[in-house]
Amino acid sequence: MSGENAVENLEDFAALDPFFRIIQEGLAGLVDGEHFFDLLAEDVVVEYVISVPGYPRRVEGRRAVADLYRGYGDAMVLAGADELAVHHDRDKSVVVLEYAVHGRTVHTGRAYDNHFVSVITIKDRQVTHWRDYLDPVAVFRALGRPAEPH
Repeated sequence: MSGENAVENLEDFAALDPFFRIIQEGLAGLVDGEHFFDLLAEDVVVEYVISVPGYPRRVEGRRAVADLYRGYGDAMVLAGADELAVHHDRDKSVVVLEYAVHGRTVHTGRAYDNHFVSVITIKDRQVTHWRDYLDPVAVFRALGRPAEPH
C-alpha cells in the first residue's frame, strides 16, 4: 500500500497471518494487492452479522478495519487456517468463503478453533463489502466465558 491509504506496521497484525493468507488464497485472481489490507477498498464496509457481544456490527473504511484488527494479538494468536471452500458468483461479483482458523488465546492458553463464512463483494478488483459470520460459542469457549464450572 502506498501513500496516505497505507496501513503502517504490518508487524502489529502478525497474530492474524493465517487468516490473511487464507483470505488471499480464497480471493486469488479476483483482487489486487500484496497484503490483506491492500485487498480492501479505501471505503470498504465490513459487517459482522454473527459475532460476539462488544464487537462492532459495522465498520467503514480500510483504516477502521485495520484499527479494529490491530489489537487482535492481545487476545488471540492464530497458528493456522484451513477448510477453505470458495463459491464465486461472477454475475454479481460476490465470493463466499468458508474457512476455519486455529490458534490459542493469549491469557488462558486455551485452544481457539472457529469456522467462518464471509460474503465478499468485489468491484474494480477490490473488496467493497464484507459480511462475516462466525461461531461465537467458539470464542467464548477459548476465552473461558462464561466461566466453566470446576
